[in-house]
Amino acid sequence: MNQNPPKGRYSRGYLPHYDLGGVTQFLTYRLADSLPQNVLENLRLQVERKLITDREMLISIEKYLDQGIGNCYLRQTKIAEMMEENLLRFDGVKYKLHAWVVMPNHVHLLLTPKEGYSLSEIVHSCKSYTSNQANKLLNRTGRFWFPEPFDRFMRDYEHFEKTFNYIENNPVKAGLCEKQSDWRFSSAWHRKN
Repeated sequence: MNQNPPKGRYSRGYLPHYDLGGVTQFLTYRLADSLPQNVLENLRLQVERKLITDREMLISIEKYLDQGIGNCYLRQTKIAEMMEENLLRFDGVKYKLHAWVVMPNHVHLLLTPKEGYSLSEIVHSCKSYTSNQANKLLNRTGRFWFPEPFDRFMRDYEHFEKTFNYIENNPVKAGLCEKQSDWRFSSAWHRKN
């Protein structure tokens, strides 16, 4: 069992994070090439100048990700299967996984860390393992994931429900399938099958 305590509120220079252990979180991590740096810098500049809010920036990023920019390695079945296997392996061990989806260039999770496991440790472990495995499967080297994930804690049950539905509906919204349960690499598909 991990004995690293949760970090509380912190930042590594990209995004603010909230890690208080046991708090249900919405996580998004994306491939390193899924969002061009100039697009991200432009959005950050707009936030600094108070032209848009942090929330509007995140909505813009999500819309951009759903366009399927970059190599979209997660679209490859062997990579998506490896991601799925890794996520499900630790469900009930390190965290309770409420909803999840593997999109072509990003992953959404709704999870609650188990006692003794910090969110930062869970994310680091998952991203480290999957990046190494993906690079082996793709016969490539280099950065696989963007350095930091986006995370947001659930304020209440309504927020939880909206986030759950957002995650499972993401493939439909992105035009990848007609029904939530049609997307093979998702919690919606697993509940159906």
